Amino acid sequence: MALRPDSVTTTTDLPEAGGPDFVHLHVHSEFSLLDGLGRIPSIVARAKALGQPAIALTDHGNLHGLMDFYTTARKAGIKPIIGCEVYVAPRSMTDREPKVDDRPYHLTLLARDLDGYRNLLRLVSAASIDGFYYKPRIDRALLERHANGLIALSGCMSGEVPRLLLDGQTDAARRSASWYADLFGRDHYLIEVQNQNLSGQDALNRNLVELARGLDLRVVAANDAHYVHPADHKAHDVLLCIQTGATVDQKNRMALETGEFYLKSGAEMLRQFTGLEDALSNTRFVADQVDLTLDFSRVNLPHFEVPPGETPSSYLRTLSFEGIQRRYGRVTDEQRTRLDYELSVIDRTGYPLYFLIVADYVRFARERGILAMPRGSVAGSLVIHGLGVCDIDPLAYKLMFERFLHDERIGMPDIDMDFADDRREEVIRYVQEKYGRDRVAQIITFGTMAARAAVRDVGRALGLTFAEVNPIARATPFGSSLAEARETPDLKDMIEADPRVREVIDLAEGVEGVARNASTHAAGLVISRDPLVDHVPLQRGTKGDDNVVTQWPMNAVEQAGMLKMDFLGLANLTIVDRTLTILKTFQGIDLDLDTIPTDDSDPMARTAFEMLGEGETTAVFQLESDGMRRCLRGLKPTKVSDLIAIVALYRPGPMDNIPAFTAAKNGQTPVTFLHPVLKPIMEETYGICVYQDQVLMMVREIAGFTWGEADVLRKAMGKKIGSLMAEQQEKFRSRAREKGYNDELISALWETIAPFAGYGFPKGHAAAYAILAYQTAYLKANYPAAYMAAVLTSVAGTADKVAEAIAECRRLGVIIGAPNVNRSAHGFTLELPEAETTGEEAHGDAGADRAAHTIRFGLSGVKFVGDAAVECLIKEREQNGPFIDLADLCSRLDLRQWNKRSLESLVKAGALDAFGDRASLLSGLDTAIGTGQQAGRSRISGQTTLFDLFAEAEPAAPVAATNQPVVVRSLSVAERRQQLTWEKEVLGLYLSEHPLTSGAAALRAASSCTVASISAEMVGEVVTIAGSVASVRPVTTKKGDTMAAVQLEDLSGTIELVVFPRTYQQSRTLLVEDSVVLIKGKIDARNDTPQIVCDSVEAFDPDTAVDDVTVPTPTTARSRPANRTQRDGAAGRSDATRATAGQARSTEVRTPVVAETTISEREASMDHGRGGGAASPPDASPPVAVVAAVPAPAPVPVA
Repeated sequence: MALRPDSVTTTTDLPEAGGPDFVHLHVHSEFSLLDGLGRIPSIVARAKALGQPAIALTDHGNLHGLMDFYTTARKAGIKPIIGCEVYVAPRSMTDREPKVDDRPYHLTLLARDLDGYRNLLRLVSAASIDGFYYKPRIDRALLERHANGLIALSGCMSGEVPRLLLDGQTDAARRSASWYADLFGRDHYLIEVQNQNLSGQDALNRNLVELARGLDLRVVAANDAHYVHPADHKAHDVLLCIQTGATVDQKNRMALETGEFYLKSGAEMLRQFTGLEDALSNTRFVADQVDLTLDFSRVNLPHFEVPPGETPSSYLRTLSFEGIQRRYGRVTDEQRTRLDYELSVIDRTGYPLYFLIVADYVRFARERGILAMPRGSVAGSLVIHGLGVCDIDPLAYKLMFERFLHDERIGMPDIDMDFADDRREEVIRYVQEKYGRDRVAQIITFGTMAARAAVRDVGRALGLTFAEVNPIARATPFGSSLAEARETPDLKDMIEADPRVREVIDLAEGVEGVARNASTHAAGLVISRDPLVDHVPLQRGTKGDDNVVTQWPMNAVEQAGMLKMDFLGLANLTIVDRTLTILKTFQGIDLDLDTIPTDDSDPMARTAFEMLGEGETTAVFQLESDGMRRCLRGLKPTKVSDLIAIVALYRPGPMDNIPAFTAAKNGQTPVTFLHPVLKPIMEETYGICVYQDQVLMMVREIAGFTWGEADVLRKAMGKKIGSLMAEQQEKFRSRAREKGYNDELISALWETIAPFAGYGFPKGHAAAYAILAYQTAYLKANYPAAYMAAVLTSVAGTADKVAEAIAECRRLGVIIGAPNVNRSAHGFTLELPEAETTGEEAHGDAGADRAAHTIRFGLSGVKFVGDAAVECLIKEREQNGPFIDLADLCSRLDLRQWNKRSLESLVKAGALDAFGDRASLLSGLDTAIGTGQQAGRSRISGQTTLFDLFAEAEPAAPVAATNQPVVVRSLSVAERRQQLTWEKEVLGLYLSEHPLTSGAAALRAASSCTVASISAEMVGEVVTIAGSVASVRPVTTKKGDTMAAVQLEDLSGTIELVVFPRTYQQSRTLLVEDSVVLIKGKIDARNDTPQIVCDSVEAFDPDTAVDDVTVPTPTTARSRPANRTQRDGAAGRSDATRATAGQARSTEVRTPVVAETTISEREASMDHGRGGGAASPPDASPPVAVVAAVPAPAPVPVA
């Protein structure tokens, strides 16, 4: 037996096919994550090309690729052998002792029949859920319970038997093999031999064959394939380096010693196993034993209990009719006819149970006050409306049911639900409890290696520096494949000029698209009638929690006939819910958003539509982008149906029709139709094709397509399959001709249809999004303080989003209160206005909301302050009253929760401004902490001081100081700047004022426009702007030069500067964070977002006298007001804001649009806030650091 002769012909010289019958029984795909390289279609295609009748898939410890492998192999006429290379714990799978239990044995398992398949599902699932320790592990005890129907191979060199032989433990190896043979049966346990020319493999194979002969066991040959073709070896080696973070030239790294781990032909395998031909024929013996057919045709819906005497169909009918009676009162003939029609379709397609299941968990959500809405075309169903799943009236908005479900539809329709994101888990828990935790799981998803990422990973593995590999990655167009990128001039030149670039691209193509990591799908949930493990392999969730996820991705779960639901968390629903809670609790306004007016005939609705028409859509759902703002400014929406149309049109393809739709809607162009027959279809959209539904109706009307045929056309265009599109176009033309339409009309119709079928929104989906968008706009326009408090709570923890929301509050004139240990809660809260705290009548209208209320910054938003510490502070404050001074605070807090760093953060954030200026507080902090620690030790030990005895004898009188303001000395400019630096450090933003505030007039004088006034419509204009540098991100160009992306902010907003290498080289000492500069550049736009291509940068002193500033002359005089509030007056506030000016109290930071404030106003305000020894009069501009240390009015929680 010459297993490894001294002189061997290279295997790559051997023929691709031919030789003895051979079947690969040990094969790894890309789902052996970052270890296997083979894609399943390539694996199957290779087996077919080699003439092999079957092939196995045995990924490491998982069954991720099972469904794709099974269906692909069956389609190719190859027998799929489902298997797994499992890890067997040396002791128990629950043992987790380091250096003992972290080296499990490998064992190759193959499913022989349906029994074996189900046992394999259980073994692999238990290994991950119960046995994971570095690897998913099983043990012998588990194997004994689930060995039926399985074939086992002894495995690679890391198998139990081979490893014992390598360690010289021959008797132990024989006992181990005997145990497995007794468990599986001697025809179902085979000794696996491999020969990839590895060191020590010859001797091991001889010992394995000898052991097998002695125990009368069969020997089977395998190649442990990790890639498909010999040429893939180097790419696979790079993949291992990516997995381990090593480089290819690194010694002692993880690597396969040779390039032999590919899918070999029978002839190649015979050459490797000369004299051991039976090891090859035994692979066919194993393959012939496999008799497994999986049936996924049956939909596995969970059990749902219906009342006695009811069927799912009859119960659905009952609930639907009861629901529309509640919604409409008297049911009309139109409603009854539509409901009967929908129920009949649902019956015929077999989905009543599905609808009941969805209605049940949505009912649960609504009963517990969890906001919910469906997304997609389901909004077109009156049954869904009656069941309470969707609040949109499909009849009022003329929504189609057939876009959602019709008799010819193949597959279950999707009913995807959005829930308030902070309560989504409650709905998931309800479903788990109702159907059983063993019957509900979330769904896995896989991240793949995109082209740019592949280039960067390969470059690192080859030892290239970031500066060397980054230009190659940047030369790869975003979103393109490497094959496409090769054809671009930049990358083509680089490849031709540098062989290292060619090597990087060649190898990156080899790993491009490979599965890189697993994670939990954001929304997917699967529900089963039986325990899920009977149908789907499971594993522990990828987030490290106790959740269980499927090992199959969503498409495989659906293909297997499982009920898949999408439970999405939507932050905007949470914002709406919090706003409604604030309004009800705080202002006594019980607002029902389902009943608010939907056109501008109502004054409050008009306020919302005017706001939208001016593009003031920060924090408004779906309408925030610059491009959408431009659309709204042109459209001037006056009713919700306008918003439904614009949400549908703002998509690639359909957006080309926005100008025509806007002009027709505003009466600037006449409404026309290509043919009178289209008028009923397109009249509501002014003759413009807006919705995907209209496309389907057009092809039915013009070409007589059935709903099923129309769906095929829509999907063909969506997937952009050229041959299928051409086929559908010809079908449309011929059918339309048969109905008497001329070729000119047919061509015009096709040109109308083509852009929409693939990209267009179904009207129901657009309606659901647009109505939520309108509701958020209505709340923001009429109740800005309540709404922005909810927004701030939603984005808390993301500094840039908090800063953006606070900037919007300032624009709206909503007061932001600094963190305050005596007032702040965890998150952002809304505080009562002065009138309400003094017992005066509170205002419950929208106007009272705007400036009288203060949004108080929460303590959890302060860096280095944990939730537990905040909880401790609030509890102490509620039990024993407000804190008097720093010493009192430190003596009462649990200093095990509060350390020096967290207390320093409170001081720097301004939360202790009531106790003195921040610098003095910081200098006295150590003393206060020491005193507090001593007090804490005294409390713990039960010691009582003399003062405590007096306190017990006679209650202390109120401290007089708590009723008087703490007078803080005036701060110098340098001290104010230090204070702002501290705020930026611990809050992520400037809160009390902006560093540029003191130089507002100089900034305005030096700038040709404000940042906020810049829009994409100004592309090409040259502007000059003074502002501060918020951040600098150096970027290496394709040529290796350094440029920068710089965030520049003025008092109106932030914009990105693109600073090319020459300019950056000249100005890099000026472009540093927090520096103030004057830049000149040309406006550009990227993805509809304006940016400035910077031509020059110079230092700028914001404290420069206005007379000394040279006012720039813009190239094109197009400086314009940024928004409505800037046009409203010098302070840039709305009427409601100006009417309540001066009502803010101590610690409230007034926030007008500073760019419109005069120097004298600013100085007067600053002097009032910093100087003197008396408190400010009630109507004066409030001081920043003068705080009355009195008990605060109870805040209304936002969260």
